[in-house]
Amino acid sequence: MDTQARIERWWDEDAATYDGAPGHVAVSPAERAAWAAALGRHLPPGGSVLDVGAGTGFLSLAAARLGYRVSALDLSARMLDRLRASAAREGVEVALYQGAGDQPPEGPFDAVISRHLLWTLPDPGRALAAWRAAAPVGRLALFESMWGRADRAETVRQRLRHSVDRLRRVPRAHHSDYDPEVLAQLPYGDGIGPGALVELVEAGGWGPARLERLRDVEWARLLARPPLDRVLGVTPTFVVSAG
Repeated sequence: MDTQARIERWWDEDAATYDGAPGHVAVSPAERAAWAAALGRHLPPGGSVLDVGAGTGFLSLAAARLGYRVSALDLSARMLDRLRASAAREGVEVALYQGAGDQPPEGPFDAVISRHLLWTLPDPGRALAAWRAAAPVGRLALFESMWGRADRAETVRQRLRHSVDRLRRVPRAHHSDYDPEVLAQLPYGDGIGPGALVELVEAGGWGPARLERLRDVEWARLLARPPLDRVLGVTPTFVVSAG
């Protein structure tokens, strides 16, 4: 089985429990509103949006609520099944496409968005170039966070937060870890920092990139944490945009 097929199977298996992890959904009305504000700042008014690596629909549903025409692309059919169910429940429309991240549906799109995807792509540079071709005069907004080995100091805080979560029996983020053989095929399988992401975006033909830390999202997440846990903070979240 090749790397892409193994990744697809992993996410199919993860779909059933994915939305049960706090970091994968907006856990409060405040966080939901903070994400809506972030999308509003980084997307053009109205128009069509392609969400790559859409998963169960975190960004797709948020954009659809704001009135955008959303197309969602994901490798996992089971993730898309959950997105379809959520869209029907909320009464919003999202066009669904199953496929690899570097093979977007035919555009043109006014914007391309993605959240926590590039780390799991074997060739993120090729994907960014393909997205540019699908949105030749559109905008790009990549929503990421500092995890893995992207920052040493944050790695320490992250371990402490995970220890507290285990004591509180907070559900794990995923059903299992990636196979080491798969991770070895991923250039950013241990996390990607803002600097590397900016370089990738600009090399992908999107022009000068912009970086913003999403402190409003972090604050909303922090407010949802138990009081004694707030001293450890939350994972820093940021967006790299261009176009």
